[in-house]
Amino acid sequence: MPQSNGQGVDNIQKGKAAATPEPFSQRALNWAIRIWRPAGTVVAVGLALLLTWHVVNGKHGLSVWQQKRVEDKQLHKEIEDLQQENARLRQRVEKLKSDPHAIEREAREKLHYAKPGEVIYALPPDPHAQTPPTPK
Repeated sequence: MPQSNGQGVDNIQKGKAAATPEPFSQRALNWAIRIWRPAGTVVAVGLALLLTWHVVNGKHGLSVWQQKRVEDKQLHKEIEDLQQENARLRQRVEKLKSDPHAIEREAREKLHYAKPGEVIYALPPDPHAQTPPTPK
């Protein structure tokens, strides 16, 4: 029995395939199978890019978080400054309540009081010490 390499049968089957077109459903299925992975990859990459953009620039993203962080630091600094000023003013109030020398100094500076026999000279304010008003 002679051995056949099967090439003749393959050529016949190829000729049949070329002569008769595949049905539309079979062609659509083959196309979907070929396109599935690249299309899925494109969709996944697109979603990943969209998610990345949202994380960075979204309503609660990294840029907004960074701005809020800077604002928080500024507010903490302002709170600390106000607490120090409050403490300083409390000390001044306590001194004015109890220390006669502080009361006398305040009366002399603010109210221009003088002891009997003293003369007070009022000098005009230094123009360089005053800051010009800022226009609004």
